[in-house]
Amino acid sequence: MDIQFVAQIDASADVVAFPVRKGEAGALGALLGAAAKQARFEGAAGAIAETAAIDGEQAKRLLLVGIGEGSEHDLERAGAALVARLQTSGVTTVHVDFASAGQSDEDDILSFAMGARLRNWRIDTYRTRLADNAKPSLAKIVVASSAGDLSARWGRYSAVADGVALTQTLVAEPPNILYPESFVERCRHLTDLGVELEILDERQMNALGMGALLGVAQGSTRPPRLLAMRWNGGNPGDAPVVFIGKGVTFDTGGISIKPAAGMDMMKWDMGGAGAVAGAIKAIAGRKAKANVVGVVGLVENMPDGNAMRPGDIVTTMSGQTVEVLNTDAEGRLVLCDAITWAQKAYDPKVIVDLATLTGAMVISLGHEYAGIFANEDDLAAKLIAAGEGSNNKLWRFPLSAAYDKLIDSPIADIKNVGPREGGSITAAQFLKRFVEDGVAWAHLDIAGMAWHDKEGPVYAKGATGYGVRLLDRYIAENHEG
Repeated sequence: MDIQFVAQIDASADVVAFPVRKGEAGALGALLGAAAKQARFEGAAGAIAETAAIDGEQAKRLLLVGIGEGSEHDLERAGAALVARLQTSGVTTVHVDFASAGQSDEDDILSFAMGARLRNWRIDTYRTRLADNAKPSLAKIVVASSAGDLSARWGRYSAVADGVALTQTLVAEPPNILYPESFVERCRHLTDLGVELEILDERQMNALGMGALLGVAQGSTRPPRLLAMRWNGGNPGDAPVVFIGKGVTFDTGGISIKPAAGMDMMKWDMGGAGAVAGAIKAIAGRKAKANVVGVVGLVENMPDGNAMRPGDIVTTMSGQTVEVLNTDAEGRLVLCDAITWAQKAYDPKVIVDLATLTGAMVISLGHEYAGIFANEDDLAAKLIAAGEGSNNKLWRFPLSAAYDKLIDSPIADIKNVGPREGGSITAAQFLKRFVEDGVAWAHLDIAGMAWHDKEGPVYAKGATGYGVRLLDRYIAENHEG
């Protein structure tokens, strides 16, 4: 989608949208005011009312778009709502008249445009019989305001939107198309932005002793990969921030197989890896002045004759041994080796991992927040603030030595599951055992956030792109001068 910024509406514009603050619909003039009244439109964020007008011999389609109280999130919701209304309407260009509404704050306009751009993402790759009236038509948004041309500032926003779109596409792809090797191929274009890639294959991971990650992968014909994406935008020699993502491209549960109902949705069990890849694209795309590395452990968890069994003991790269009681608690096995490798390879001061890790997190928080666990209060506070700012919200859960006894194994160093209660917490306690002293670490359990069955503020039903804007904002607010 092309988004342009101009000083005033072109007289030839035949589809025009007017942003309206909550409670200000009465000041729209006779025609628009009547349209607002008939639709009970009061300017709530994302609300839309429509009417038509004749200007000479030209018919014009006029839309009122509620921007609520005018907050960043309200404006994003408004831009998204406009795109949702017009995306398949037959309209190719819509002009947005911030100028006549007196709303000319640059940040407001850019937030509105960001919401529009985010909501425009969709995946039609496999639709061969899509009706003409269901195909997207909207190709351009022209935003008019007293701020005029904002294209220079827009580039930063657009780069982040590109990162979110990458994540959504990765999460939405079917598992016969997206698997460890093809995930890597989908990320090779990041080198065009200056990102350095390092790829470890099965042989290399075996030599490093990644018995936990390889144990998960051994039941699949798809070989695993570990992908590192490094952006060097900060001071040379400064320790990087490392983001680590769980990349289980399809999760059957392995020998501890999942129920058939809903298993198709386990294609998005690589949502953490998808978020990390998208965040690196966003950070590199806007040329962030920070050193950031994204590491993703990529496996497919299948119930083959060679698959890992409940009761097996695997040796992790750290040397710690794990008794595998449930092969469906595989994400933590992938992450623990990725965490160990990242610490040895990059000596980071900060690690943030993201994973669709536990169903217990969905029971706890539903689809409104992701859970955060952290070994440092300052890091937790900064990530929670970035979550509020990006509308990728986080809610903190406890870490405590009191939970460790729940994952102590009688035969190995650790077991990979605890009891049913506190399932998200014991998963986090498991990962904590692989974080070295002096490393600030946070674990984000995004199980309820990577995919939604309902439309959200800036996304349609399906892949949400959760995590990209959160990580990008965390870097921008805390690691750039």
